[in-house]
Amino acid sequence: MGRLLATGDIHGHSAALHALIEAIAPQRDDTWIFLGDYIDRGPESRQTVDAVIALRKKCKVVTIRGNHEQMLIEAYDDLQKGDSYQYDFWLEVGGQETVASYDGSLDNVPKEHWKFYRELLWYHETDDFLFAHANYEYDRPLHEMDESILIWEHLHVRKIPPPHVSGKTVVVGHTPQVNGCILHEGHLICIDTCCFGGGYLTTMDVQTERLWQVDSDGVLAK
Repeated sequence: MGRLLATGDIHGHSAALHALIEAIAPQRDDTWIFLGDYIDRGPESRQTVDAVIALRKKCKVVTIRGNHEQMLIEAYDDLQKGDSYQYDFWLEVGGQETVASYDGSLDNVPKEHWKFYRELLWYHETDDFLFAHANYEYDRPLHEMDESILIWEHLHVRKIPPPHVSGKTVVVGHTPQVNGCILHEGHLICIDTCCFGGGYLTTMDVQTERLWQVDSDGVLAK
């Protein structure tokens, strides 16, 4: 069996993602899970999505939905109906950089990218792990959970949730660890290490807990 890799919030920092791919050198039997928030805030959202799509040629790739991708979808769909409220809100929380990466208009988003965004998963589950973007309800199976909790709720809202009823380890992003270190509670691991805010982009082999970290310029942490 190959490695089971998980990566936190990229937020448009494709240089960091490319550096991780080079350092990890994924193989065909590896599974690489992305926890969402590929876009917004950083300068290269379009290039980041291109890189994730291209990675499918090297290993199995699982792509989970983040709140920023959900905002993009809702903003675009509402614009098609003549409503700009969601679009204006999204621009204020990072969407402006994403629009710029598509040469100033969502009309320039390729069909392949729309397919990518709309097919993102709400969660992923293996024999030993649960993967979601943001948070979870400890006493419910993932398929019954409130989608807003899975993609929006930060870990500190209700403090650290108890272990999930399944006994599986939960791996999330979304709640920035501004010190650049992962949050490891045993039953819960958060690997959003705040790449957009001067921290690192982190990938973990969740089976061995080996870490790779790079800054937004793609420099490996020592």
